[in-house]
Amino acid sequence: MKKYSYVGISFIILIFGIIFIPKIVNRIKSTSVIKNDRMSANNPITNENLSYIKINGEPKKVPEFAFLDQDSVLITNHDYKGKVYVVDFFFTSCPTICPKMSKNLVYLQNQLKDYPDFGVASFTINPKYDTPRRLKTYAENYKVTDPDWHFLTGDREDIYDLANSGFNIYAAENPNVPGGFEHNGYFALIDQDGYIRSRYDASGNPIIYYRGTISVDEKADNDGEEEQITILLEDIKKLLDKDE
Repeated sequence: MKKYSYVGISFIILIFGIIFIPKIVNRIKSTSVIKNDRMSANNPITNENLSYIKINGEPKKVPEFAFLDQDSVLITNHDYKGKVYVVDFFFTSCPTICPKMSKNLVYLQNQLKDYPDFGVASFTINPKYDTPRRLKTYAENYKVTDPDWHFLTGDREDIYDLANSGFNIYAAENPNVPGGFEHNGYFALIDQDGYIRSRYDASGNPIIYYRGTISVDEKADNDGEEEQITILLEDIKKLLDKDE
């Protein structure tokens, strides 16, 4: 009985060595063991490099889009080629988070006025009401000066598909909420090649999107969520400066 037990144990050890040891060696070579150990220790990761947002292992790119802006000019994703830009979804009659988001974007605009390759793409989720003329008035009221900040309107289904499927930023009509529409107050950061980028959190995971509803001066909201405009500004500059 003991002889067969030893033989069985030896066979298991042999199989373990054949299957798992090469994988462990490969993980060590690729430093993934060290990375996972660091993540499990919950140590902050330096943000020298920004993460690509990956879907099924592939970096996520901004989908094709084409909408009219506040000057009735057709703007597509190709117009942002070579630029670093921020994407948000809003509507001009929003009584809640949109004014905060727009003010934060104006703050970014003013901080980045010396960077000609910075832009913003603001998509309305109420295109029936938000005509180019209304978007133009909205832009003027918020003192938008960046020529690459486009307020975009067009086919409702195309905009909602871009928000919910293209970016996974929730947007929907809801007559039971103030303003009749609900959406996430997130900002997406897009690099010069059209890829969605973000920094890592303290656990080594990409934060994906940046909170757009809390200002630098507020520092945090009533729920204790900290503002992320400061880190978004840092990350925008990081992408802009890499080509200089």
